[in-house]
Amino acid sequence: MKFLGNLLWLLLGGIVTAIEYLFASLLLMLTIIGIPFGLQTLKLAQLALWPFGSTVTDRGNSGGCLSVLMNVIWIFIGGIWICLSHLFFGVVLCVTIIGIPFGIQHFKMAALALTPFGKEIRF
Repeated sequence: MKFLGNLLWLLLGGIVTAIEYLFASLLLMLTIIGIPFGLQTLKLAQLALWPFGSTVTDRGNSGGCLSVLMNVIWIFIGGIWICLSHLFFGVVLCVTIIGIPFGIQHFKMAALALTPFGKEIRF
């Protein structure tokens, strides 16, 4: 069932979302300062490709000062807007019964988009 959900996800927009995150990641990695943020958008691209069956977990050092500082910077430079867009799509998809599983995946991506530093994706 996870395979079918991921296949439908890819066909109905997941591949486009992953390409957008990949493109943003490459743009961010053009500068040395942007490399850590580019790595976080790669995480979002990875989750956008295969969200069903994957979980977002905290790493052991997720409460460290550097992760907190980087998450605060991330939120101010655009993470809040990425999170809000995934929340919007999650709410819209949850209006119908068929869209609820896809809406839940957007909620998972919204949580990662808000604070990606110190998190990892497990498949």
